[in-house]
Amino acid sequence: MQLTHYNTYFKKHTFPITVVCDNVTNATNIGSLFRVCDAFGVEKLVLCGEHIPMGRKMTKTSRATEKVLDFEIKPSASEVVESLKTEGYKIISLEITSTSQPLNNFQFSKEKPIALIVGDENFGVSEDILEKSDAIIHIDMFGQNSSMNVVQATNITLYEMTRQLL
Repeated sequence: MQLTHYNTYFKKHTFPITVVCDNVTNATNIGSLFRVCDAFGVEKLVLCGEHIPMGRKMTKTSRATEKVLDFEIKPSASEVVESLKTEGYKIISLEITSTSQPLNNFQFSKEKPIALIVGDENFGVSEDILEKSDAIIHIDMFGQNSSMNVVQATNITLYEMTRQLL
């Protein structure tokens, strides 16, 4: 028998994870990030940038998760990262760089809350934030493409993070 929202056996759990979006501005991606963050028990979603679309397109994709997930909209991801670092968060950026570590080899620590930084649909996480990061991780890929959609990458990463932190 297929289960529904009303008869699943999942236990609610909130993880000390804040997802910070560095200039993610596509309404459908933002709506999907709300759903993903809610699904994985993320503590907070911070949307950063000048033009964050919170209209009908976003809410249609989010399926009302924006009503239950703690979130903020801030103009500067860099300032949010600085603030979280000061508060004791481990800053982990999801980006492919010459020094990034594969997600499947990375050990997430339960010692500090984690800020997962995900980047702009076209340009990724900014250089400024990469320099402020405690770690930079990437998802190994085996096809010709060297990147994936920000929501898909966040999904994969949150699955591994919560699997380790549970």
